[in-house]
Amino acid sequence: MTTIQVDLPTGPTVVSADWFSGGNGVTVLVAHGAGTGKDHPFLTGFTEALGGLGFSTLRFNFPYVEQGRKMPGPAAHATSTWRAAVAFARAQEPGNSVWATGKSYGGRMASMAIADGLVVDGLAYLGYPLHPPGRPEKPRVEHLPAIAVPQLFVEGTNDPFIQPISQFEEAVASCQDARVVWIEGGGHTFEVKGQKRPASELGASLAPIVAEFTRR
Repeated sequence: MTTIQVDLPTGPTVVSADWFSGGNGVTVLVAHGAGTGKDHPFLTGFTEALGGLGFSTLRFNFPYVEQGRKMPGPAAHATSTWRAAVAFARAQEPGNSVWATGKSYGGRMASMAIADGLVVDGLAYLGYPLHPPGRPEKPRVEHLPAIAVPQLFVEGTNDPFIQPISQFEEAVASCQDARVVWIEGGGHTFEVKGQKRPASELGASLAPIVAEFTRR
């Protein structure tokens, strides 16, 4: 485990992170969802599977988790953390391409940072939270057309955050370069009704999808 310094609007802080050097020339950064932290089994399973495929990985916390709070802080704190994480990863292996991934909130915060100028080679969402469940009138889409790098949306067909799917498809169509990989029957954490699989296994199952995306 290591720490990353983050310069927030309120002053500097540090967040915990886990760095792994894979050796294949590609670094994947992994951010957690709103209600978890970097050590959630879904994320550790996903990250370890990427490491097994030769990728360098950086999994990190947002400041509110580091401070023991359950609810996310200002978006500016999360986007600042993304910038610090990318800078840290580039310093470790300067020759690598750098790809951002995030579960739900973590991916959305990456997208906001990238729309605002953060430079990465691509962005993969592990369940994009298009809107709060049952609130399609509150879409989080304004910034998506500003993202120029390739985007991959990995989505469960039963995810309540993207219903109706037609609205989600319109959001993807507004992007400059985006594609979707559907997980049939999957919910927001990619669980499928009637199939009991550990969270770590669910996360690991998505690693080959993201790996293929980085090779496009």
